[in-house]
Amino acid sequence: MKPFQANALNALVIIGLGLWGYLGSANPSPTALIPVGFGVIFALCTPMMRKENRVVAHVVVLLTLVLILALFMPLRGAIARADTMGIIRVSIMLATAVLAMAIFVKSFIDARRARKA
Repeated sequence: MKPFQANALNALVIIGLGLWGYLGSANPSPTALIPVGFGVIFALCTPMMRKENRVVAHVVVLLTLVLILALFMPLRGAIARADTMGIIRVSIMLATAVLAMAIFVKSFIDARRARKA
């Protein structure tokens, strides 16, 4: 999977599951839309990543790392509430963000090796 594809997948999952969590809640909090905002930013950056824009790629990597760290609080909250669907939603968002991060890092390593060769 190429970095722009991983970013697009991550964006779709984050937006979809984030909206599901917000709209499916009995008393939604506006902070539940934060991951959706990240997903929109990722989606907007995907075409530039496809064109191999390095600056955008580095910004997306940084934002993905921030998102991974930020998703631990909702996961802790869902676990404390014993909210099985919430745990599943946040875990899937975390999994796709970690997958995207791994693909980004591998891409950076491959690019550095190619430059040295």
